[in-house]
Amino acid sequence: MYTGSMDRPSGQIVAPSSPGRLHPLVEPFARRMIAVGDGHELYVESCGNPQGRPVIVLHGGPGGGCSPLMRRFFDPDHWHVVLFDQRGCGRSRPHAEVTANTTAHLIADINRIMDELGLGPAALFGGSWGAALALAFAQAAPDRVSALVLRGVFLGRQEELDWFYGGGAGRFWPELWARFREAIPEDERGDLIAAYNRRLFSGDRATETRFAIPWLAWENALAGLDNPTTCSAPPDYARAFARLENHYFAHGCFLDEGQLLAGRDRIEHLPAVIVQGRYDMVCPPKAAHELAKGWPRCDLRMVPASGHALNEPRIMAELVRVVDQMASS
Repeated sequence: MYTGSMDRPSGQIVAPSSPGRLHPLVEPFARRMIAVGDGHELYVESCGNPQGRPVIVLHGGPGGGCSPLMRRFFDPDHWHVVLFDQRGCGRSRPHAEVTANTTAHLIADINRIMDELGLGPAALFGGSWGAALALAFAQAAPDRVSALVLRGVFLGRQEELDWFYGGGAGRFWPELWARFREAIPEDERGDLIAAYNRRLFSGDRATETRFAIPWLAWENALAGLDNPTTCSAPPDYARAFARLENHYFAHGCFLDEGQLLAGRDRIEHLPAVIVQGRYDMVCPPKAAHELAKGWPRCDLRMVPASGHALNEPRIMAELVRVVDQMASS
């Protein structure tokens, strides 16, 4: 179990020092589809060392899917890296489906994957929505978790949704906020999540795709400090991402308000590291600070001149450094 830097005062903010380098890209040694009920099949891949320490990668969104880049944060000689596409996205099927797709279903899916692969307690590596899901799973099954590595903390609370979809972030990006709002008639702009929901679930694929583009473009534009302001994602990806994310946000992420903070006592014995961009516009640092405060084994690393995205250079470097420290401890 990783204990390398967990004796720091809770919530201490540290800046990155020496650079961490991504590990070489490796191909999975196993790929499979796992039927999890309700008509859903999950794409699951295993990389690295089959006998290594298990780590489960939880992608963001909801609806983002896993990518080859995510494999590169782990030394393939040390880690057994498990990545999977959550219900409805990526290579999981059916695509863009929200039926039987809730946080409780995803927690059950992680348990099913661990059983199917014969995994003991695993580290959880997740950012944004993946951080929220990691916390939800760890609080539901703390005995199945060995450590947490969280990036860009999202706690699924209304205040966080209000920040991003209610005008808070729009104060920093007024021209992009205007573009996001103007896709919706003026009389519906008081609740943009609900307004987009009506269109993303209209039953007309062309309409759903058309409104998925501005939904995704708004998030992509704010994810990094220097991100494109237009959406070039394939239409099918945009539709799945927008539908799944909106579905979860319209239902409060299927969490009780404040649940992930209130349940922290169930996981305070676990070591955790939070890598948080100082200028994260999607998930502002306040949530990471609140989560770390008073958690003795939590190491909050605030990364300067960085935003939200996994592929920002300083964020990547710090995550590699954290995971390598775990591997050597």
